[in-house]
Amino acid sequence: MTFDTRLLTGAGVLAAVTDTGNFARAAKMLGLTPSGVSRAVARLEARIGVRLFDRNARDVVLTEEGLRFHAQVMPLLAGLEEAAAQAAGTAVLINGRLRVSVDPWFARTVLASRMQEFLARYPLLSVDLTTSNYREEMMAGIDVAVRFGPPDTSSLIARQMLEVPVLTCASPAYLEKHGMPATPHDLEHHEVLLFRDPQTGRPFSWEFHRGGKVIEIQTPTGRFMTDDPSAALSACIAGQGIFQSLGIGMAPFFARGELVQILADWSDERYPLIAYHPSRHLPPAKVRAFLDFVREISAGATALY
Repeated sequence: MTFDTRLLTGAGVLAAVTDTGNFARAAKMLGLTPSGVSRAVARLEARIGVRLFDRNARDVVLTEEGLRFHAQVMPLLAGLEEAAAQAAGTAVLINGRLRVSVDPWFARTVLASRMQEFLARYPLLSVDLTTSNYREEMMAGIDVAVRFGPPDTSSLIARQMLEVPVLTCASPAYLEKHGMPATPHDLEHHEVLLFRDPQTGRPFSWEFHRGGKVIEIQTPTGRFMTDDPSAALSACIAGQGIFQSLGIGMAPFFARGELVQILADWSDERYPLIAYHPSRHLPPAKVRAFLDFVREISAGATALY
């Protein structure tokens, strides 16, 4: 079977248009004319038999079929780039653009404040960071994604970065007004702040683990639910209710006395932080560098005091 080199050329143009948002900027990046880019995309669409972009006067957006094709082809282009670098003897050179999708809580409490270190370590690398709790199409145009929770069953490679303790907390003002819960079942008489599961739309159930015993509260009472743990944490600090949080990046709130851990003897539960990248034997050097950095900065981030 003869390989159609126009597919490779078209895939490269597709990547440039997706990165830049329109044909004119992609043409500038590639050293082509906008009409040349448009023709390359049209040839690719004709070759594979689907429309890849929705076009308007200002920009172009990937169609649903385009998103799927882009997600499949980007790892292949990255593999070719890596192979070329290895053949040229520059496999250790970490450069280019790294596209990362990260859980918002991890981004805000751990990663964002340390990104300067990562970029200083690799001065030829740039990072495009997006935040999301969701997993649908999370690898569209992304090199590596980081999410909390058990790994999905998919064609992606899932690597566990760490296990995070789950803790329950409240503000001193709330506890002064409503009292300190002594057992998990006491929460039936308290106001709790609920975190919505982005996959199901329902609130996460609350679990309490101690010495192999698990108490699960399926529907804790709560009048406030959000999909943003930062919003729930702010409400908790303001004394609105009790919150069950991932115990990462929480140390400053306890150190300042804004929060108090409750039911500490029922806090054996652990929740994984998982990194995903496309299913390839060896991820690009820039992805490996990022994964190593995430492990490095996460090592002490679960300390509470």
